[in-house]
Amino acid sequence: MLSDPIADMLTRIRNATRTYKESVDIPASKFKEELARLLMREGYVAGVERVRPEGQQFDVLRLTLKYGAKREQVIKHIERVSRPGRRAYVSAENLPRVQRGLGLAVVSTSKGLLPDREARKQGVGGEVICILW
Repeated sequence: MLSDPIADMLTRIRNATRTYKESVDIPASKFKEELARLLMREGYVAGVERVRPEGQQFDVLRLTLKYGAKREQVIKHIERVSRPGRRAYVSAENLPRVQRGLGLAVVSTSKGLLPDREARKQGVGGEVICILW
């Protein structure tokens, strides 16, 4: 059993982009689906769908990965920040700026999962789930 399913999801995405896979399957949950949809809205993933493969009893999230015109990786770095053993909570004033605003920090707030700039605009802090650029 996995102790950190979000870290597993990010590792699967990292490994799939490094080997230039077209898509990656991840065991589904509501939180992971919301995180995947946020990555799609922000332009890091091309598509997200929840499917149930034949012969399996659990749904998976199928993420269609995105690459540049010359096959350069859109996700160059993806890292888990808040872990089960060390949670990372920040106020709205202390939200991280990833790559001077060119990257993305995903924050779990009372208003749902938000990108760091959106959380800053709304004046809410929360748990920093991951950062990527």
